[in-house]
Amino acid sequence: MTVPASSAASTLVSKPTLGMAAKVGAWLFVLWGLLHVWVGYEGIHQYLTGGTQGLWNMVIGGTHAPRTAYVHTADAATAFAQGQLLLNFCIDVGGYGVLGLIVAWLILNRASWTAYFIGVFVIGIADLTFLFTMVTSGVSELTAATVSGPVIWFLAIACIPFGMPSISKK
Repeated sequence: MTVPASSAASTLVSKPTLGMAAKVGAWLFVLWGLLHVWVGYEGIHQYLTGGTQGLWNMVIGGTHAPRTAYVHTADAATAFAQGQLLLNFCIDVGGYGVLGLIVAWLILNRASWTAYFIGVFVIGIADLTFLFTMVTSGVSELTAATVSGPVIWFLAIACIPFGMPSISKK
């Protein structure tokens, strides 16, 4: 079933109907996206105010890299390179947040299965890589903040298919 689009210029275009499960999942992607955009913002903030040490303190804190035991480099060249890498990482995370917002918009407004699969695979790779290489390895601290992204992502991808129009064209 489709409903007419709200735009006066596109009265001939119809907008697919979305079920509640897809709407909830899309809004979970909005939440996921905003949390990850915040990481990008906080990374830039730490870079400008705390330098490389501030960036490292955002990332470390796990059982194998506790903040109290971590020794920051005293070498200027190494600190600069580490700072740039960590800043790049944080901005990349923010970029994934923007992608999450785009995925949500496309699902909410276009009922896009392509957007859903981008959310499953591209965002899934980003989030699960962080979870398994940084958190479960003990580099990053295991907290609600570090596991909320993967949990929200999983809930979103689990809900959305139940409220989407059929993937097969009839």
